[in-house]
Amino acid sequence: MAKKRPKGPSGRVMALSHRSRVLADNPLGDPVERLHDVWLPAQYDQGRGRGRGQRFPVLFDLVGYAGGGKSHTNWRSFEENVPERAARLVHEQKMAPCIIVFPDCFTALGGNQYINSSALGRYADYLTRELIPFFDKELRTLADRRHRGCFGKSSGGYGAIIHGMKYTRYWGAVANHSGDAYFDFVYGADWPNTLDELAKHKRPRSKDGPYAAPNARSSGEDDGRVKRFLERVWSRTALSDTEVHCLMNLAMAASYDPDPRAPNGFRLPCDLETGELIPARWRRWLAHDPINLVARYRQDLKKLSGIYMDCGWRDQYRIHYGCRILSKRLREHGIAHVYEEFDGTHSGVDHRMEHSLPFLGRALR
Repeated sequence: MAKKRPKGPSGRVMALSHRSRVLADNPLGDPVERLHDVWLPAQYDQGRGRGRGQRFPVLFDLVGYAGGGKSHTNWRSFEENVPERAARLVHEQKMAPCIIVFPDCFTALGGNQYINSSALGRYADYLTRELIPFFDKELRTLADRRHRGCFGKSSGGYGAIIHGMKYTRYWGAVANHSGDAYFDFVYGADWPNTLDELAKHKRPRSKDGPYAAPNARSSGEDDGRVKRFLERVWSRTALSDTEVHCLMNLAMAASYDPDPRAPNGFRLPCDLETGELIPARWRRWLAHDPINLVARYRQDLKKLSGIYMDCGWRDQYRIHYGCRILSKRLREHGIAHVYEEFDGTHSGVDHRMEHSLPFLGRALR
């Protein structure tokens, strides 16, 4: 059975092409000219007359890892996509009309964390210094941080809260769905699986018999297996779940510990053979953990007109623990926010935009 057709005017989705200067030197050779979908509410095309027409708040939808902007605008069989959900919420008067931008920030490593990285590209600058002024020029936005927000889930949720901390001059409110936090839990438990996948590309291959320990690489450098893994991934047309998760952790390493001097442009947080964490490298990761940044950016966070967070209490990546700590730290520093939990996992949680989109709409009026 197909989903029911939405009631009320649906607005329209259009695509705008933008050529980036910020990404021109990105080391992965990812495209610098990209199409970005935009949802315009039905009110955008009403009553323009002789004047320039009404201006609207704008939201940027930061998708999660392995996604692109179009993954939220594509047709879905049994659920609403984001434009359909937003149109219904506006029609039901639960949300004020706004413009929603779906930026394309995909990379050859499967995505990024919406921060600047010499190993991936300057995606924080791409959003704030290029895309915001571009869409403010092309569309009838209310071109002021007080009327501009961002939201996302997983890596996108991480990006939203980090932008709320570090880039408050551009954003007035943020919503964070299941965003990466408490890295010791979120990533620490998954690196053994990544090491097992990378071990398939070890040279020479492991053999039965006495174990010959190679020289330790305390600097977190690749011994060649990461490079061979990436070459295999980039040559294939389909990836296994374990390969995707391995690629994801490498994308995190490229985000949190980039180093142009290192093989592949980034360092690894643990020894490839023993799995031991390398303290100096792991500290680089923890420096990006939102739970460790609240105190530093408390004054910036207080400038936001709204912070919304939620997470399922059955999140398979254990992100609910990180969200609880993050909420605790926000409370300790007197930072107003909303944090909610629900009976769900990390998957299939777009329905939570039923709460975040109206929240952002109220905060950005």
